[in-house]
Amino acid sequence: MRTRFFAFIIIAVISVCFYAGCKDTITGDEVDKITIPSSNVSYGKYIQPVLNVHCTSCHGGSSTEGGVILTTWATTTLNYNVVSPNHASNSQLVWAVEGKAGYIMPPLGSSYKSLNTNQVNGIITWINEGAKNN
Repeated sequence: MRTRFFAFIIIAVISVCFYAGCKDTITGDEVDKITIPSSNVSYGKYIQPVLNVHCTSCHGGSSTEGGVILTTWATTTLNYNVVSPNHASNSQLVWAVEGKAGYIMPPLGSSYKSLNTNQVNGIITWINEGAKNN
């Protein structure tokens, strides 16, 4: 009986330590330090964290500016005009982050920070590689 109790305590302590060390969000400073590779771009590892930090305050949750929701792969790729798999040059998301064709994100005068060149290129590569949920 005592052995089970001590085993339970040990498992409980390990679990608390594990969960205390887990961090499921990434800050703007952290995401801006990540280098997105020039090929095999993972949506989950690179694109969604960038969108979470830079875009979802206006395009996610209860705020869906322009009807664009960027909180998940499914909502990000829902509209073929926003993300056109294999055709980044036809994707409004790319136009917006590049500031082309009247789509400028974040909007001029906004307090939000623009994506850096690596992040823009990462989004372009991810879309040109098929906008996969990887």
